[in-house]
Amino acid sequence: MKKIIYVSGLIAFMTVFSTSVFAQIRKIPAEVTNAFTEKYPDAKSVEWRDKLSGFTASFQLDSGIYIATFSNKGEWESTEEGIDEQELPDAVNEGFSKSKYTEWEMGQVTRIELPGDEVQYKIEVKKGDIKKRNLYFSSEGRLLKDKLTL
Repeated sequence: MKKIIYVSGLIAFMTVFSTSVFAQIRKIPAEVTNAFTEKYPDAKSVEWRDKLSGFTASFQLDSGIYIATFSNKGEWESTEEGIDEQELPDAVNEGFSKSKYTEWEMGQVTRIELPGDEVQYKIEVKKGDIKKRNLYFSSEGRLLKDKLTL
């Protein structure tokens, strides 16, 4: 029995250690940092994260906190900003009120800027302690995606 516990502990340690070591091995490519600096020249307190399929930068701009995602080649993919529920456009509020989740508790709200001047809104909703979902709406208030969260 002790051998099983020891082996399980060793596997868990190796998994955590190898994940953290791998995350620190890869350097952020210059094309990624250059693309970020070009898009957000006034960004402050920038922190990078390696997501394997790309990179994310958390940063401050003016009085807001943002998360920008870039591909490995430096192509900007999206920028997210947490906003207050009151900042949702009327069309998105109307779309949410017509959804089957209107009775659910609204949590964090995020404005997502995408290429092509597209803007989406993510609304985290929950019902009780177990049921949680992310709802993605277009600027026009159409529900685009309904994603289960853990």
